[in-house]
Amino acid sequence: MSYAIQWLRSLLFSIVMYILMAVMGIVFLPYALIHPRGAANTCLWYSRAVIWLAGWMIGLKFEVRGTPPTYGCMIAAKHQSFMDVMYIYQLLPRPRFIMKRLLLYAPILGFFAYRAGCIPVDRGKKGAAIRDMLARVKSGDGAPGQLCIYPQGTRVGPGAVMPYKKGTAALYADLKQPVVPVATNVGVFWPKRGIYRKPGTAVFQFLDPIPAGIGLRPFLHQLEVAVEGASDALAREAGFTVPVRTATPPEVEGPPV
Repeated sequence: MSYAIQWLRSLLFSIVMYILMAVMGIVFLPYALIHPRGAANTCLWYSRAVIWLAGWMIGLKFEVRGTPPTYGCMIAAKHQSFMDVMYIYQLLPRPRFIMKRLLLYAPILGFFAYRAGCIPVDRGKKGAAIRDMLARVKSGDGAPGQLCIYPQGTRVGPGAVMPYKKGTAALYADLKQPVVPVATNVGVFWPKRGIYRKPGTAVFQFLDPIPAGIGLRPFLHQLEVAVEGASDALAREAGFTVPVRTATPPEVEGPPV
C-alpha cells in the first residue's frame, strides 16, 4: 500500500474518530450528567469503538502482554499518543487518569474525562501542583480502582529521552500501593503529531509490579529502567531504530529514602 493511500485512510480515520466523539458526547450527555458511571461507560464504549475502527480503517491492530491488574494499584505507563490513553482505559475495571488541567477545556473530552473521575493537574505550578494532585487523589481514595499516571508528564516519542517526574514518586509514597509499569510501542504507529498512522500491531506490555514501601529514588529508577527498557525493546521489535540511551537521573528532591 502506498504512503499516499495510507495517509488518506489515516485522514478519514481521524475525521471519523472526532465525529464519533461529538456524536457520542451529545447522545450520552444526559447519562453522564445523571451519574459519573455514565461518563465512564461512555469513555469505555468510545475507546472500544476507536480501537475497532483503527483495525479496519488503517490496519492498526493491538496486542496485550502481561496481565492488566484488577486490584487497587497505580499504573505508571509510557505515553506516546492519544491511543495509549484509550487502549489502557478499556483494559482496566476502574481506571482514573491524572490529566493536564488544560484538557478540562477540550470540548466533550474534558467534561467526560472529569466526570469519569480523572484528576486534573496544573503542571506549571510544580510543587503546588503536586500538593494539589495528592489532595485530589486522596479525596477520592475510597473509590476502588487503578490510578493511572504518565511519569514523564507528556507524550514522548519512541526512543526519545525525557526525565521521570517526582509527582509519580510523591503519589507512590502517599498512597502506599504497588505500581504496575506499562510499556508500549504504539508511538511507532500512531505518532505524537501528524495525520499519518502506520499499519501494524502495537503492543501494550504490563510489567511486574513494583511493591509499595521502597525508597523514592530507587523506586523511580526501577520504574524508569523497566518502562524505558521494555518500550525500547518493543519499538525495535516493530522495526524502529532506537538510539543509544543515556540514563536520566530521577527527579526526586532531598536525599534517598
